[in-house]
Amino acid sequence: MSDDKKIIFSMTGVSKTYQGANTPVLKNIYLSFFYGAKIGILGLNGSGKSTLLKIIAGVEKNYQGDVVFSQDYSVGYLEQEPQLDPNKTVIEVVKEGVAETVGILDEYNKINDMFGLPEVYENPDKMQKLMDKQAELQDKIDASNAWELDTKLEIAMDALRTPDSNKKIEVLSGGERRRVALCRLLLQEPDVLLLDEPTNHLDAESVHWLEHHLAQYSGTVIAVTHDRYFLDNVAGWILELDRGEGIPWKGNYSSWLDQKSKRLAQEQKQASKRQKTLERELEWVRMAPKGRQAKQKARLNNYEKLMSQDQKQLDDKLEIYIPNGPRLGTNVIEAVGVSKGFDDILLYEDLNFKLPQAGIVGVIGPNGAGKTTIFRMIMGEETPDKGEFKVGETAKIAYVDQSHSNIDPDKSIWQNFSDEQELIMMGNRQVNSRAYLSRFNFSGSEQNKKVSMLSGGERNRLHLAMTLKEEGNVLLLDEPTNDLDVN
Repeated sequence: MSDDKKIIFSMTGVSKTYQGANTPVLKNIYLSFFYGAKIGILGLNGSGKSTLLKIIAGVEKNYQGDVVFSQDYSVGYLEQEPQLDPNKTVIEVVKEGVAETVGILDEYNKINDMFGLPEVYENPDKMQKLMDKQAELQDKIDASNAWELDTKLEIAMDALRTPDSNKKIEVLSGGERRRVALCRLLLQEPDVLLLDEPTNHLDAESVHWLEHHLAQYSGTVIAVTHDRYFLDNVAGWILELDRGEGIPWKGNYSSWLDQKSKRLAQEQKQASKRQKTLERELEWVRMAPKGRQAKQKARLNNYEKLMSQDQKQLDDKLEIYIPNGPRLGTNVIEAVGVSKGFDDILLYEDLNFKLPQAGIVGVIGPNGAGKTTIFRMIMGEETPDKGEFKVGETAKIAYVDQSHSNIDPDKSIWQNFSDEQELIMMGNRQVNSRAYLSRFNFSGSEQNKKVSMLSGGERNRLHLAMTLKEEGNVLLLDEPTNDLDVN
């Protein structure tokens, strides 16, 4: 498909409320896009970004409103946690994205082999049929440039730093699986690409390649991402989800940010006027007699409406609260002659470093360089081939890993965090578990949500809260900003 003037998708008055929730995650959303549009979806964690993608992809069917997709347009969807066949190898999964082309090449090669069979070359009719079929396949191969398939696979797999081709999916980390799934999807080349956090687990070079690839992509791209640089370089439209409602903007992230600041300034002026009106109305409510006439009831209704609007204002002072840990001595973590490799790949040899007290250290490197492996060796989950890691006696490590394995999806946010204890001990003091959890931007009602219903960002915030409440004085953070909104 290549009609860049045609609207290929429309969403009319779509709303979605999850079971047990008091408010809809999406409220009366209207969205249309044409072929070739590049759209970035923005919003706070839990604002319904992933839900919107699932509705567009046809995965989520329980909603109110109408969704219409033009016929003959293919859709590809990268979810946050792709489901891949654990028994297949990396290359087998990647080739699923070009299964039709692989099938044509296999059939072409099979026909070539048949030309050498006596029952074929001694039978003119069979020979002619094979030659006709070969010519038909030849045309398809030429049209799709299938002769370059191996090169195409190699370029995509190298750019996205996918693991070794023969590795089984079952042994891959979550980040490696996402890269394999993304590679398969890009090779598939659907008319519409739906990408949920596509830059998660990608190094800087891979992100740069992906930005260039998507900018040149002829089809439609709709991406949920918190990577503002990615949005700046790829998006031509921004859809902001704010308190369930969709606010569209034509332009990239920088231009959206500029108009957003102006809109917030205008809202602030309106809020200031509303506050003054509230004060006047509150004074009247306190002074008015108990008997209410119609005019007085109208004033009360107006006051309640203003109060309701005031409650809807966003809290711009979102911050993650990190409690202080015990005193940390001068010996923190030291690597002494550490060497480590997997199979034939050497990650590092004779690695030596010493972390400073109260230091903030960033670990950078391409995918597969062994960043997470360093953390796992410090935690004792992996063993160096040579050398050792020395952890100071006063060091109490709090480790935020990528797997979130300590979270039970069948329990609520609060149950996971508190073990159903209203009061929890943090060091030598007792704190209210719900109050502490609210510091991670989980309101009272949200704390009862099942973890299985959470977005990636919400799950990450919960994992941070659960880890940080341990009051470690050394924090190991493995991709802590994945899925977190820009606030």
